Amino acid sequence: MSDKPNPLTKEEQKLFGDLMPEELDEIIQTGLNRRHFMKLVGLASAGLLAGHLIGAEQVLARGVALGEIEDLPAAAIENGVQVSFKVNTAPTKVMVDSRMTLLDTLRERLGLTGSKKGCDHGQCGACTVIVNGNRVLSCLTLAATCQGKSVITIEGLAKDQVLNPMQEAFLKHDGFQCGFCTSGQICSAVALMKEAKEGQASYVTANLRQTQTSLMLNNEEIAERMSGNICRCGAYPNIVAAIKEAQTGKNVEQNWLTI
Repeated sequence: MSDKPNPLTKEEQKLFGDLMPEELDEIIQTGLNRRHFMKLVGLASAGLLAGHLIGAEQVLARGVALGEIEDLPAAAIENGVQVSFKVNTAPTKVMVDSRMTLLDTLRERLGLTGSKKGCDHGQCGACTVIVNGNRVLSCLTLAATCQGKSVITIEGLAKDQVLNPMQEAFLKHDGFQCGFCTSGQICSAVALMKEAKEGQASYVTANLRQTQTSLMLNNEEIAERMSGNICRCGAYPNIVAAIKEAQTGKNVEQNWLTI
């Protein structure tokens, strides 16, 4: 870690002031360390961060940059490989079993628990993250294959205290209920914007010979392209509306207003 403290944003200062007031002076004077970060992960597990979403997201996103990731005991790792990659723009090195998935590495080694383990068979999409700009199922991706790559998780989408437009659209249109699939849905939708911009075809594309960039997606295209992300609560119409608004930048009437 740098000797110079990393100043807290207003959201982060409120987060630690409300939930860990006994730590606030130390954090302001010396900066965040792994002890503070792990306490925050514990609070997240207890479901106590709902009122501090942006502040918590900011801290969790930069948590992997708080120092070297502690290696597991040698006996705990078979066929160990060291993976160097960027996670939410932070350079990261971690020793993992060569068979360890990216999902387990993010959740168990880096403390980034926003990516969820649903089916663990690549069928539900809850674990979707963005690798080098493309969406992948992290439960089917070996961490070792991410050497030198850039990984973006749900914790890394907000920038400079501002939510990603897709996150804002999901909030506006209630694109979630229980929220378990939401991180995967949003990461998938963000990567989908890149696919549309590049004019990548889907199963329902009418003419594969006529490719066009900056493709504007209709409801059928969005439904097809997001079909790998399952929402057991059934918030699909809201998810489609959120993606349409995020892509066009135009107001899309909320579904409950049309009933």
